[in-house]
Amino acid sequence: MNNCKAVILAAGKGVRMQSSLPKVLHSLAGKPLIQHVIDNLVRAGISHNNIIVVVGYKGDDVITAIDNNISFVWQREQLGTGHAVMQTEPQLGTYNGCLLVACGDVPLIKPETFIKLCNAVNDHKTGAAVLTMELENPYGYGRIIRGEYDNLIRIVEEKDADTIQRNIKEVNTGTYAFRSPILFQGLKTITTDNAQREYYLPDVLPFIRKSGYDVKIIKLDDSIEGTGVNSKEELIKLEGIIRKTLIKQ
Repeated sequence: MNNCKAVILAAGKGVRMQSSLPKVLHSLAGKPLIQHVIDNLVRAGISHNNIIVVVGYKGDDVITAIDNNISFVWQREQLGTGHAVMQTEPQLGTYNGCLLVACGDVPLIKPETFIKLCNAVNDHKTGAAVLTMELENPYGYGRIIRGEYDNLIRIVEEKDADTIQRNIKEVNTGTYAFRSPILFQGLKTITTDNAQREYYLPDVLPFIRKSGYDVKIIKLDDSIEGTGVNSKEELIKLEGIIRKTLIKQ
């Protein structure tokens, strides 16, 4: 993809993994979770030198595990996903193009999905595209709030959601494409006025809409593609799915 860069969020510890190993370095099908993300971004046409990884907990271990001319920035304090992306502004603040934001613990997003997200933002009317999925049990995920015309109004995190919002089954995968300049403008407007006292990346979306841009939703057909790894049980589940896929091939 021409004129497209990517940021991978990989600063978290992953407390529920019950391991001192950074979550993104846990192995899936023989390689670290984050390597799956990198490989699929590269297959989508983003070169290694156009990928930035945000590291934090045991960041030196993550840096050592990844090569291939990738850049790294540090998030010294884990103050949320919005704060993580803020750390990339010195490298990306003057960049004018599509910026993908992916999670280092969501390993199965396909190259064609990344391409679809970037193509959405290449429409000059669109400021952001959000990748969503539907889950029977959406606990822990940000809920997608749509308007009367099925457009995205905002994303409400689990801890900030009311009872009605928690019943919504369409959720945020944590994967986005942004028109880079409007993203960094929006990041300057977000606050920590929420239950977790963090800077949430989705909080830039209302600003982008108010600035006159569309925010598109791209919904996955199969929620497995957007599944994140937050526990050893989830890792084992994904390992089983991959093995079944390989057997069918």
